[in-house]
Amino acid sequence: MPQPIRLKDHEKDARLIRRRAMVGGAVIVALIMVLISRLYYLQVVQYEYHSTLSENNRVHVQPIPPNRGLIYDRNGVLIADNRPSFSLTLTRERAGDWEHVLDVIVDVLGLTADDRELFEKRVRQGRRPFEPVPVLFELNEEQIARLAINQFQLPGVDVSAQLVRHYPQGEHFAHSVGYVGRINETELKKLDPVQYSGTHHIGKTGIERYYEDQLHGEVGYEEVETNARGRVLRVLNHTDPKPGEDIVLTLDIKLQAAAEKALGGRRGAIVAIQPKTGEVLAMVSQPSFDPNPFVTGISFKAYAELRDSIDRPLFNRVLRGLYPPGSTIKPMMAIAGLDAGVVTPNSRVFDPGFYQLPNNTHKYRNWNRYGDGWVDMDTALMRSNDTYFYDLAHKLGIDRMHDYMTKFGLGQRVSLDMFEETAGLMPSRDWKRSRYRQAWYPGETLILGIGQGYMQTTPLQLAQAVSLVASKGKWIRPHLAKTVGDVPPVDENPVEDIVLRDPKYWDYARHGMEEVVNGARGTARKIGAASVYRIAGKSGTAQVVAIKQGEKYDRSKVRERHRDHALFVGFAPASDPEIAVAVMVENGESGSGVAAPVMKEVMDAWLLDENGQLKAEYAPQVAAPAVEAQTKNE
Repeated sequence: MPQPIRLKDHEKDARLIRRRAMVGGAVIVALIMVLISRLYYLQVVQYEYHSTLSENNRVHVQPIPPNRGLIYDRNGVLIADNRPSFSLTLTRERAGDWEHVLDVIVDVLGLTADDRELFEKRVRQGRRPFEPVPVLFELNEEQIARLAINQFQLPGVDVSAQLVRHYPQGEHFAHSVGYVGRINETELKKLDPVQYSGTHHIGKTGIERYYEDQLHGEVGYEEVETNARGRVLRVLNHTDPKPGEDIVLTLDIKLQAAAEKALGGRRGAIVAIQPKTGEVLAMVSQPSFDPNPFVTGISFKAYAELRDSIDRPLFNRVLRGLYPPGSTIKPMMAIAGLDAGVVTPNSRVFDPGFYQLPNNTHKYRNWNRYGDGWVDMDTALMRSNDTYFYDLAHKLGIDRMHDYMTKFGLGQRVSLDMFEETAGLMPSRDWKRSRYRQAWYPGETLILGIGQGYMQTTPLQLAQAVSLVASKGKWIRPHLAKTVGDVPPVDENPVEDIVLRDPKYWDYARHGMEEVVNGARGTARKIGAASVYRIAGKSGTAQVVAIKQGEKYDRSKVRERHRDHALFVGFAPASDPEIAVAVMVENGESGSGVAAPVMKEVMDAWLLDENGQLKAEYAPQVAAPAVEAQTKNE
C-alpha cells in the first residue's frame, strides 16, 4: 500500500524563519550597540588621549642649532668663522627604504663606494625622530641640479642651507685653534641630547675643544605643523637659539707668520710668551695641515696621507712633543744651586774637559773636549760648561733637583686652556723604582743636570720655565684665550710663585744668560752682535741617539733623523722682558747656530718697528732731569 504524501507545513516554516530573523536582528542590534559603545569610548571617554596623539602626529618640535662663536686673534683678525654651505640631508622616517635611497644618491651624483659607506655610517648614528641627518656637505650647483631633477626618486631627501665652520687662515693655527668635526657615537653618548639636537659638529682639538661649551651656544626650537609625509605646512611657535660666545685669542697672526718663516720649513716648534701676562703670542708646530677638510669629513685617502707621513703634520709638537731639554735648563739649575746653598756665584770648578765621580773611572764629557779651565757660574752659563753643571747636580742630588725643576713647571702640565698638553717627565727616585724597579744611580743625577737622561719636556714647558726666570718666579699659566665673550679666562688652580731665599739669585742667573748672547765667549754671541736690544738666552743640544764613551759626534755618520735636536730659550729686552721664546728644531744639531737665529727673528718681529728700531713702548725709559737730580742728591 503506497505511503501517503506529506504536505509542506507552511506555518512551521514561517515560525522558523521568524526565529532566525529575530536572532539575526538581535545579533545585528548587538553589533551596532558594540560599535556605538566603541565609538562612544573612543570619541568621549578617550577623547583627550586621541586628540593629543593626533596633535603629536601633526605637530613636531624641530631644533634650531645655534651659530657657533667666532674666533679672532688679538688684533681682531678672523681665525675661525661660519660660512653658508648647501648640504644634502636625509630623514629616515620619510625615506622608507633609506638604504636604497642612498644607492640612488651615489648613482645620481657619481660618487664612490667609500662615500656610500660614509653616508650609511652617518645615517645610522643616534638621533631624534624626524631629525634630518646631513650626509653630504659643500654641494655645488651641478650636484644641486642633479638632485632636483631626480627628486621623485629621493623621498626624505632635501637640500638645506646651513652654516659650516671655516678656517680662513688655513694651516697657520691648526694646532692651537684646532678644528671641529662630526659628532661620533662615543661623543653622542656623553652630550646633552637636547642641547645638541640639530647640531652635527663638535670641537675635536685645540681651542675649539677646550671652549666647546662657550662656543656652542644654546639650542632654539620651533613647533611646526606637518602633513602625512612630514612636510612642514606652517610654524606654530618659534624660539631663537642663543649663539655661542666669540673668543679673542692672545695669538698674533703677524708674529705667527714671522715664526713660521723663521723656522724655514724645518720640523720643529716655537712658543712665544709674554712673561708679564702669560699670554701666548705665537705657537708654531711644523709641519702643519689644513683643518678645513676635517670639518665636513676628510676622505680616507687624504687622512691616510696625513696620518702616515713621516713628518707627522698632525702631531702637535708644542704640546705633545717630548724632548730632552739639554742645556736650556742650566739657568734653572743655577738658581736651584744658589737657593739650596750648595754654590755661590763665585764658586769655581776646574774643567779639564770631563768630570768624574769620586772613586769612579767613568768620564762624563764636556762638549768642549779641551775644557775651559777654572769656571764660575757666569762663565759656566756663558760657555754652557757641562763639567760645572755635573758638579752642581752632584751637590744638589736628585731629590732637591726634582723639587726645584718641578717648581719651574717641568714634568707637569703648565697651561690654562690647552687640551692636548702632556705632562712630560721630571724623574725622581720613586718614579724609577716604580717604573724600572731599580735604585737611582749617582751618574743619572749628573746627566740630568745637563738636561739629558730620563728627563722629557715639551717646548711649552721650556717657554714657561724661561718665562719664570724672566718674571723672577711670578707664576702665570700660559693661555691662548684673551677673552671668552667679554670675560678674560680665570685660573681656578693658581700655582704658587717661586720665592727664593735671596731675590738676587734671579739676577745672577739672568746675567749669565745675557753673557751667553752678549759675552765675548758666549755660545750665541753672533745673534747678540746683530741685535739692537739686549737678549738673555741659553742654547741647548739634545741627543737623539746615545754616543759610546770616548767617541766623537760625527754628523756624516748619523742619519738625518738621528741627529741632535737644536734648542734655544731666551727673553728680551733683558732688563725688562716683554717676550720669552722657546725654539726646538728637530735634528737641527746646533742650539746656538740653528735655533738661536730663529729665536732672534721672532723677537725682532715683536720688538722692532718697520725701521728696525726698538718700538717706543719697549725702549728703556729715560728719567727726566729733575728726577735724575733728585736721585743724585739722595
